[in-house]
Amino acid sequence: MPGADKAVLLVFIQADSGVDGAALLGDAARSTALFSSLKDTLFSGIIRRAQFAIPPLSLMILGSVQVDGVRQEYCDLRFERFPADRHWDLVGISVQTGAVRPAFELAAALRHRGVKVVLGGPYVTLFAERCREHADVLVCGEADDLWREVLLDLRKGELRAEYRQETPPDLSLSRPVSKSMLDIKSYFTTNVVQTTRGCPYSCDFCTVHVMNGHRLRHRPVKDVQREVEGFLKEDRRIFFFLDDTINADERYARELFNGLIPLGIRWVGQSTTALGENPALLEVFARSGCGALLVGIESIGDGSNHAHHKFHNPASRQVASIKAIRDAGICVYGSFIYGLDGDTLDMPRRIEEFIEETGVDVPGINLLRPIPGTDLFTRLAGEHRLLHDPGNHDAFRFSWGQEMLYRPKAVSIESFIPSYTGLTKRVFTVANALKRAASAPTLRASVLSFNLLYVHLYGLARRDLYRQLATLAGAGEG
Repeated sequence: MPGADKAVLLVFIQADSGVDGAALLGDAARSTALFSSLKDTLFSGIIRRAQFAIPPLSLMILGSVQVDGVRQEYCDLRFERFPADRHWDLVGISVQTGAVRPAFELAAALRHRGVKVVLGGPYVTLFAERCREHADVLVCGEADDLWREVLLDLRKGELRAEYRQETPPDLSLSRPVSKSMLDIKSYFTTNVVQTTRGCPYSCDFCTVHVMNGHRLRHRPVKDVQREVEGFLKEDRRIFFFLDDTINADERYARELFNGLIPLGIRWVGQSTTALGENPALLEVFARSGCGALLVGIESIGDGSNHAHHKFHNPASRQVASIKAIRDAGICVYGSFIYGLDGDTLDMPRRIEEFIEETGVDVPGINLLRPIPGTDLFTRLAGEHRLLHDPGNHDAFRFSWGQEMLYRPKAVSIESFIPSYTGLTKRVFTVANALKRAASAPTLRASVLSFNLLYVHLYGLARRDLYRQLATLAGAGEG
């Protein structure tokens, strides 16, 4: 009706391929109903029971942009059905590489009904031309400032086909984040915060420096502290600091977390192993309530890390660093990658020994993932080592590692798959889950839940890999 607010819906769409958990290679479990399939996938139930789901910060940021005459709402398709019975002037979908197919399917269904669709997010930013035919509007780049332009143009009836952020947003500007659109009880916690963007490193398998640049950009410390205080009024649960490297700028991190000590929060984040060599900052983290850190170990061999442009965690210092972090009372989620170009069949034994020696509380043992848009993807394509057509990006969706997407450099794929599945079968057992929980420095219930969850997920991954191995063997015989 004339004068009514424009209705905008922001949609979080679950990955088709395992970004939120392992999925089968086949489509037998997929529902034929579009909106049901987006909600009722296998891992939706697992994620909710395990209670590790957090809201997407990117959509929280966009939902916090206020424009007179525009009303924004949010739909998380992990937990709820798409509200197809309501009128929407614009539906926004953030597209991750793992969710390209379901995002395009949803966009097509909506546009068929006459609903305008805007696509944004990492995949759209990197591959705008592939997305153009699937949307009415594209938003390319970090959308902190662009989204206000979109909403203003929607109100005026003058939407453009593309909005592009040519330079990274200035994070020193105050942009308060609101939780008003969230159903707080649906999540493990809604306390998700980002203090910096960008990454000073150049690991060739990572998209962070591709998307956000190498220069660290900081939010004002006072803004972050006010945000934490405000979030606490709505949700007293643990905080997730989503910075890719929370210890990258020591001076900034020290000021920020010293200021959070009086608030008495518990928090988790991501850091490099270098934190274990900085006792002063480690103490600040511990005193401010840090309970766990995801640490990107990747390989325990320098040659393997260096082959992928990762130089900042020398193998000779990793054991002492991990032990120091745990001795400070902080749990370590140790993220490994098996299948790097320097890896041999001896690597699984070394990974197991490292986990035992350091006491890593939650190990994650991933396959190397050639993600479109990364230097790794381009290089492997040039070396003819990808197992699928490089132009078929859906085949290279990011996943838990339930299928091989490339041929390892030093090991045949027929030997590699059994070595990986054997490694995960030994590492992820109920007995090991109980042992890691009992020895965890804190957050023992969460450590146990994560490890038990991984017993299940890596079991699914092994099943898919066995299937792929049989397919490869059959192709070889043919």
